[in-house]
Amino acid sequence: MTQVLVLGGTGEARALASGLVDRGVAVTSSLAGRVADPRLPAGAVRIGGFGGPEGLARWLSGHGTVAVVDATHPFAERIGASAVEGARRADVPLLRLQRPGWQQGPGDDWHWADSLGEAAELVETLGDRIFLTSGRQGLSAFARCTRPWFLARCVDPPEPPLPPRLEVLLGRGPYTVAGETALLRKHRIDVLVTKDSGGDMTTAKLTAARREGVPVVVVRRPERPPAHTVADVDAALAWVSAILGT
Repeated sequence: MTQVLVLGGTGEARALASGLVDRGVAVTSSLAGRVADPRLPAGAVRIGGFGGPEGLARWLSGHGTVAVVDATHPFAERIGASAVEGARRADVPLLRLQRPGWQQGPGDDWHWADSLGEAAELVETLGDRIFLTSGRQGLSAFARCTRPWFLARCVDPPEPPLPPRLEVLLGRGPYTVAGETALLRKHRIDVLVTKDSGGDMTTAKLTAARREGVPVVVVRRPERPPAHTVADVDAALAWVSAILGT
C-alpha cells in the first residue's frame, strides 16, 4: 500500500524519496515522462500523467495514499495546479517542496521576462549569439527569431518548430563554472537565457555570465495555486513524519 506520493523529476524529489525509503516509508514517485532516460528515485516509480485533477484524486483514493508532496520543477504549471485540486478532492494533505529562486547579485546584468515569448523579444535587442538553457520544450518560442544565432542546451533532442540558426548541445547538469566559462568563450555568447529554476545544479552558468560580462534574460516563475510550501528536503521529511505520526 502506498503511503506517500511524490510528484517528482527534480533532484529534491529524488532526495526526498531516498530519505523516505531509508525511514521505511512506502513511497511512489511520479514522473511526467518528458525525459527519455530519467534519473530514477528510490522506491516505486510511475511514469505519465494522471488525467487531470479527477484522475489524480482517483489514484490517491485507490492507492491508500496519506500524503502528497509536489516536488516538481518550479515551471511545471499544469501538474502543480492538478496536484492541489486532486489532493483536495481526495482529502489528502499536500505539501509543495519548492527550491528558492535565484537572487541577482552585484555584477549581474539580468533582464527579467514574464514568459519565454517575452524573452524572445528581449534577445533580439540584446545580442547576436544567444545561449538558451530554458529547456527543449520552450525552444518554439524563439522560432521566429531569424537574426540571432542560438546555442540550445537540452537533455534530449528538441522537435520543431525551432529557430532557423540553431546549434543543439545535449547535456545534463551539474555544471562547473570553468566549464560554463569555456562554453561562453568558445561560442562567443553575448546573451544567456534561463528560467528562474533555482538550485545549485545549473547555477554555474550565472556565475560564468557575471564574470564574462554576459547579460542574462531570466524568465520569472509562473504563479501556482496556494499550498503549504517548504524550501528543502529536511523540512519535507519532517512534514511527512508529522503526517504519519512517526
